[in-house]
Amino acid sequence: MNSGDTTFVIISSALVMLMTPGLALFYAGMARTKNVLATLMQNFICLGVASVVWVLWGYSLSFGTDLGGLIGGLDFLFLKGVGPEPNPALAATIPHLVFMIFQCMFAVITPALITGAVAERMKFSAFLAFVVLWLTLVYAPMAHWVWGGGWLKGLGALDFAGGAVVHLASGASALAAVMVLGKRKGHPTEPFIPHNLPMTITGAGMLWFGWFGFNAGSALAADGVAAGAFVSTHLAAAAAALSWLVMEQWHRGKPTTLGAASGAVAGLVVITPAAGFVGPMSGLVMGLLAGVVCYGGILLKGRLGYDDALDVVGIHGVGGAFGALATGLFAQKAVNAAGADGLFFGNPAQFGIQALSVAATLVFCFVMTFAILKVLDKVMGLRVTVEDEVQGLDLALHGETGYSLN
Repeated sequence: MNSGDTTFVIISSALVMLMTPGLALFYAGMARTKNVLATLMQNFICLGVASVVWVLWGYSLSFGTDLGGLIGGLDFLFLKGVGPEPNPALAATIPHLVFMIFQCMFAVITPALITGAVAERMKFSAFLAFVVLWLTLVYAPMAHWVWGGGWLKGLGALDFAGGAVVHLASGASALAAVMVLGKRKGHPTEPFIPHNLPMTITGAGMLWFGWFGFNAGSALAADGVAAGAFVSTHLAAAAAALSWLVMEQWHRGKPTTLGAASGAVAGLVVITPAAGFVGPMSGLVMGLLAGVVCYGGILLKGRLGYDDALDVVGIHGVGGAFGALATGLFAQKAVNAAGADGLFFGNPAQFGIQALSVAATLVFCFVMTFAILKVLDKVMGLRVTVEDEVQGLDLALHGETGYSLN
């Protein structure tokens, strides 16, 4: 066991934990005043629900003994055998408990990402049930396929910190969710104006900060791979914020604070699967492309007519898919010997593997989420009443208001 690696991953776990409150602020600032607390609550409560699910059975299904390449076994059920000693099969230099809690923070934020798509219209009770089922039936299999010894890992798919497991999975699931729930009342004829952009850009800053734990921490060691992941993460976010603003200036005539925040997050999403496999300049190029690609991604909802309230599909879905594919272009074994060379470095087969992983993730997560939500809708209903939606979810569901002028 290495004390430096252990300290580094513990700190990284704390950074990733902070991303969920940061995401809550990022989303809540874009919601309307009457839904600010409900939006914050859906994100914040994932720290509770997802953590409990993770330690009881989610971790075991994700990282337990491989069962046919599809799911983990029950050997870590209720954290049985997960203690202070390392598990060499998962992380050789840090306590098993540290690896488990680091992965727990990923499980927390992933369903929270979906809340941005269904904001302002989903019942809180239905959301809680959805998180339990989605983590069990969608996230755990995906984590096992890619990181836990499942079939995508065996195929050679590269996903350093969650391009497919976190972002593409949440984006595909968000698309299914908006199709099942339908549009908000008044969409698209009424304006839905963000009520507090300073809150949103503060949340974006917290996400950027926490993302260093998300990506660099995925090296699971305080080493050169972690250093490279840290640098490429920062450069991708910086470049994407700039390229998004260029797109806004060209398309709308003015750069916006919301655009800068969205661009930075888009860059972070796109670099996530590649962070530990690409060099700094590749990270910069991926970030520049991310701002353009994800800006185009958010325009899809206007063309296709779905109500993705806070652009989860456009940023996390499109960005996650693009990042996974770009990993197949820019990856270098010279950066990380545990990875592979991409197409630009003489290995076109890697791009094909990445494309297959994207297709499998999209289909699996979309279909499973659609089915989960359809069942929940039959059993308990998903949407609040029209009256509650007009009143606002803060008062209707929680009996509170976000702001008082008294």
